[in-house]
Amino acid sequence: MITSKITSKAQTTIPQSVRAALRLKAGDEILYAIEGDKVVLTRASREPTEDPFGTFSEWDSEADRRAYAGL
Repeated sequence: MITSKITSKAQTTIPQSVRAALRLKAGDEILYAIEGDKVVLTRASREPTEDPFGTFSEWDSEADRRAYAGL
């Protein structure tokens, strides 16, 4: 069993063995799931952020580049 203490500010350090098992590093987010009287800790998924200009790819043809080259 792995333990850690809670500080007076309700903070704790995630033990190294838990960080290693979840492949956590600085800046990662973790999820907490409460299941009865237990909490399950997991690493949040790292979904890529959506490109706000991704929908403009339909206008990225050679003809478009020629038509708008002088603007």
